[in-house]
Amino acid sequence: MLNVKTPEEVLAIIEREFCPLPGRTELTALDEALGRVLAEDIIGEEYVPDFHRSTVDGYALRAEDSFGCSESVPAILPCTGEVLMGEAADFTLDRGCCCAVPTGGALPRGADCVVMLEYAEDYGDGTIGICKSAAPGQNLIFRGDDVCPGKVLLEKGRTLNSRDIGALAAMGRVRVPVVKKLRVALISTGDELVPPEEKPGSGQVRDVNGPMLSSLLRGFGAEPIYYGIVKDEEEKLRAAVEHALENCDVVLLSGGSSVGAKDAACRVIGSLGELLLHGIAIKPGKPTILGKAGVKPLVGLPGHPVAAWFVTELFVLPLLSRLMGRERESYSLSARLTESVSANHGRAQYQGLRLERREGELWARPMRSKSGLISSLAGAEGFFCIDRDCEGLPEGAEIRVTIGE
Repeated sequence: MLNVKTPEEVLAIIEREFCPLPGRTELTALDEALGRVLAEDIIGEEYVPDFHRSTVDGYALRAEDSFGCSESVPAILPCTGEVLMGEAADFTLDRGCCCAVPTGGALPRGADCVVMLEYAEDYGDGTIGICKSAAPGQNLIFRGDDVCPGKVLLEKGRTLNSRDIGALAAMGRVRVPVVKKLRVALISTGDELVPPEEKPGSGQVRDVNGPMLSSLLRGFGAEPIYYGIVKDEEEKLRAAVEHALENCDVVLLSGGSSVGAKDAACRVIGSLGELLLHGIAIKPGKPTILGKAGVKPLVGLPGHPVAAWFVTELFVLPLLSRLMGRERESYSLSARLTESVSANHGRAQYQGLRLERREGELWARPMRSKSGLISSLAGAEGFFCIDRDCEGLPEGAEIRVTIGE
């Protein structure tokens, strides 16, 4: 019999039993850092920008020289110069004067604001009419507004996105300290499995989990290592797992997690390390196994593709995040059910869905299918959960939709 744990208990076990793996920092080129996890805080070492710069095309001046002006009574200031893009403004602007500056141009000493061209008039005699008063700091980025020495710009554990790459480029960080990718072994088990390129014979099915989970892990930022299909023979499975443990950080067994004479995954995991749990109170995915060999996790996933996907999304990816020291965010939104959904299994029930918009409101259409069919997940735009103590949800019920990896 399975001694099932609740999803919350499983996540607590992961938090207690596993910790970030040590000594896994490497430097990567900036153009290869997208999606990688920062191994240390990124701290500013210089001022960015290193000068006060204008955010508009216009005229730099002292704000006090524009106070009280208007279109009918403009402040008339002599234009004593022009700042060219990419050049230093190596002069001091006198009181009662202005100078032309482009967007992104440097400000001369003494100036403390910029008036947009739209609120200025060039009289053609060397003077400029300022038709709208400005406040100190208006239309300016001050030196160090983006970055200054000692400022933490990006925190350890962050997954780098394109905006972060831009910030790193502004700081001149062309080599970035990141966490080495986790090598995750994938072993598909089952006498009935054949590779996707083969036509199944009588009683056989193609291996869906190998390619599906490999792509899920790769999109998450791990390095999947596929060990192929292993038949339901305990010694062969043990040999495959031992080999995977020697070369990878995590081992995932797909299939063979149910209770039965030929299902050897539980016995193999228990013989090679410590068995932490066998069974999670969820649907689909109840017969899941979690163990550890030293600091390396061993996970026995259900063979059904939908169950394997959900268990990987809900528990394996948080486990990998824990090992990487990665901050993982889940993205969710509110929607209403287009139809009622029953649930009376005594387990948290997860189901894929598609989203549609009706009169400005978001609705979720559950994807119904028999247990184990990949069609119940293919094309899904997210998923939702019905709590284990709930017997179902009516049409129109508000739910939280999670957008998975």
